[in-house]
Amino acid sequence: MGTIRMTAAQAMVKWLSVQLTPEGERYIEGIWAIFGHGNVAGLGQALEEIGADFPTWRGQNEQTMAHTALAYSKGLARRRAMAVTSSIGPGATNLVTAAALAHVNRLPILLIPGDVFANRRPDPVLQQVEAFEDGTLSANDCLRPVSRYYDRITRPEHLLTALPRALATMTDPASCGPVTLAFCQDVQSEPYEYPAEFFTPRTWHIRRPAPDARELENAIAMIRAARSPVIVAGGGVIYSRAEAMLAEFATRHNIPVVETQAGKSALSQFHPMNFGASGVDGSAAANAASRRADLVIGIGTRLQDFTTGSRTLFANPGARRLSINVAAYDAVKHGAEPLMADAKVALAALTAGLGEYRAGEADQSAREDWLRAVTHHCRDRSDERATGERPLDAEVIGAVQRAAPESIVMCAAGTMPGALKLLWQPMQGGYHMEYGYSCMGYEIAGGMGLKLANPDREVICFVGDGSYMMANSELATAVMRRIPFTVVLTDNAGYGCINRLQTLGCGGNPFNNMYVDCTIEAQPRIDYAAHAASMGAYAVKAKDIKDLEAQLVLARTRDLPTVIVIETTAKDFPGTGIATSAGEAGQFWDVAIPATGHAPNRAAAYQRYIDNITRQQTVN
Repeated sequence: MGTIRMTAAQAMVKWLSVQLTPEGERYIEGIWAIFGHGNVAGLGQALEEIGADFPTWRGQNEQTMAHTALAYSKGLARRRAMAVTSSIGPGATNLVTAAALAHVNRLPILLIPGDVFANRRPDPVLQQVEAFEDGTLSANDCLRPVSRYYDRITRPEHLLTALPRALATMTDPASCGPVTLAFCQDVQSEPYEYPAEFFTPRTWHIRRPAPDARELENAIAMIRAARSPVIVAGGGVIYSRAEAMLAEFATRHNIPVVETQAGKSALSQFHPMNFGASGVDGSAAANAASRRADLVIGIGTRLQDFTTGSRTLFANPGARRLSINVAAYDAVKHGAEPLMADAKVALAALTAGLGEYRAGEADQSAREDWLRAVTHHCRDRSDERATGERPLDAEVIGAVQRAAPESIVMCAAGTMPGALKLLWQPMQGGYHMEYGYSCMGYEIAGGMGLKLANPDREVICFVGDGSYMMANSELATAVMRRIPFTVVLTDNAGYGCINRLQTLGCGGNPFNNMYVDCTIEAQPRIDYAAHAASMGAYAVKAKDIKDLEAQLVLARTRDLPTVIVIETTAKDFPGTGIATSAGEAGQFWDVAIPATGHAPNRAAAYQRYIDNITRQQTVN
């Protein structure tokens, strides 16, 4: 078929532009770029030349550009992805946090940091990190442990193998995660005679592995023997698009479903078999069902410590574990019997094998009690508060629930992830949480990416003042691109969540979390609404909970992001177990308590800790 002479950078972007989904769309939708030396000449020129065939978007920070890309992919159940490019130095190392987030959450992203000169003639170039003991290393090697596939492009022809390997990793349901192609800056500009057939459009299908016959037979026998099973629904249910199959399976076989952060909204909160959040930040109904279960069926879950109450939640002494997962690494955790398969395929096969099997009666009264408790927690307490007292985070959630019940709410770190997992009552698909890495600063960039993935859905981003201060600049990008989503900024004057963990959970003295407890000369008085408005967003400070509801409705009329600031209290509210190591709902979270110290409440917290760790199951 002949060859095409072009630079390596031109070849990369041309190849990426013709990698397709089964629906005929670009799998890599485009690339976020901040140019610097290392990517401006080679890759920058190639991107300018290809234009709309492979779009380039400018962001404000490499980490938050990547967060936007990851939220976009997560919002599309990993069916599409984006790329991010940076210069060789700080730009490249700024990607490490986002890569770790992608690795933990099993999300695809293509990272293309510029790298040093392959020919080494001008070494050391500006920003080059020199490894005294290894001439082959650069700053990009920091990305190795947080990449699922890593390659350094030191020859133009390396693209012929590296690019297909990259996409094969990103579209594999088990190995899916971040890919790093460190692209030496001189190589980007080198010409090469590429085979013309290399640029033939290719469609990438995400496979659905079927279960092994022996594992399936074992799984069916385990479920048939169970009287009180419980399903733990993880993000794999959503990535598999198995929501309807899960609903059918749980209903047909009368098995309660409890949710992880990644799996929440696979079922509507109003589905009769949805018992709510599991674990440390779990509902009373879900945790009771989990403690009672004689079989725990994990579907697409990593069984992270919040989900399992640091391995204390599934307390039935005879309980067995079955894990449906595409990844062997996850399928055998906690001593589980594996059923290695796609969630949707596995549930269909199990239903066929189980026939008329139904578990014992689920405790629907406990579920109904919990939903009533949620309504009570989230009510507007304006008439109950003393003058000057701020509303609780639960009231803010209640206001959003009443004003925007069909929205997608999203968050990442602080108080709100636990509160939302516990209290938000989503329609199917109405929840997006990055809690695998719990990365402060993901929220606003993630909200933008989620809206790009779901342009027809209302997206509401919850962010605390602490996370807002860490990363807010992509608001300017959302304004530039007219991407409308709503930010609810809860201002409690510090890191309220970790302050509660420090004092209530760990028995420590308040220190260095709330502004008032820091060794500083003066307390900051930050006008968050004015700050957001300075970047072009529509910004307003809500006077109270009723005003918050009204502002949420008005936000729908705008074609740019809206930021609604509301001051809240840093105090916890009873009955939720949020952000405490013992968990007021009775569920433990393992945060190691100091054995000695002078804080007055430390000794009691330490004794609780010792009592709880004796309950931990240590298998696998």
